[in-house]
Amino acid sequence: MPIKKELLERIQEKKKRLAQMRPLPKDVMKRLREELRLLHTYHSNAIEGNTLTLQETKLILEQGITVGGKSLQEHLEATNTADAYKFIEELAKGKRHIAHETIQEIHAIVTRGILADPGKYRITNVRIVGAIKTPPDYTKVAKLMDELFETLKKSKYDPISMAALLHHGIVAIHPFIDGNGRVARLVTNLYLTQHGYPPIVLRKEDRKKYYGALKKADQDDPGAFINFIAKAVDEALTFYLSASGGDDELLPLGELAKTSPYSQEYLSLLARQGKLDAIKIDGVWHASRRALRRYTLV
Repeated sequence: MPIKKELLERIQEKKKRLAQMRPLPKDVMKRLREELRLLHTYHSNAIEGNTLTLQETKLILEQGITVGGKSLQEHLEATNTADAYKFIEELAKGKRHIAHETIQEIHAIVTRGILADPGKYRITNVRIVGAIKTPPDYTKVAKLMDELFETLKKSKYDPISMAALLHHGIVAIHPFIDGNGRVARLVTNLYLTQHGYPPIVLRKEDRKKYYGALKKADQDDPGAFINFIAKAVDEALTFYLSASGGDDELLPLGELAKTSPYSQEYLSLLARQGKLDAIKIDGVWHASRRALRRYTLV
């Protein structure tokens, strides 16, 4: 199942506009990178059960503060994931191919001080509670990863679909004892940024949809997961474009409603239905004047 036509067209249009805006001012890029690093770190860890809030994660990363009542592991997960995010930013600049060493280096940073063998493929079998498929025997891990990297090299898929298949491949092979999800989300961003897309944030609020789409991919139906990643790419492009302000500035729907023929409640309904190009920020729906104008012209 390919990316939905309307979603793909929207992504292509936004990517083209973003390319025309580049290079973005250095101060804008710095702010975007820092914000996305924080959001990725918080949400990626929260998906796995880390209980740090977004504000607590921000304090740990920016001020090195220890949060009372939170475990050492949760603090390490925050700093490690943020460091790994910086690492993939550097890798993306060098256009380095994704290979065994890349995956293992990322894992080593993510699980530093947490696992006994950070960066090492597992040498035992594992079972995942609630999973449809049991991860393959540990003796097959290296070979299956080889096949995944080969698919990556010879890919005939568009970059977004390939990023989704790469993500699912890492999770399905489960090459490490722990940390596979965090590594998969980082590698997905590495691949997307290498192909000219902004990094995405998979939010903890979408955890159920995320795991549901991965389960479908386990049953040889990757379409839902490809579209899940494509939706995240669409939101990331919206986020980047909003940095320029003007018609692309993201406004709460309540504020947007003041200058439109629609009520906030109606705009919220359109956002939930996917008819209005909108994203949630801190639990509040936001959209741009451009998005609202596009809806009124449909």
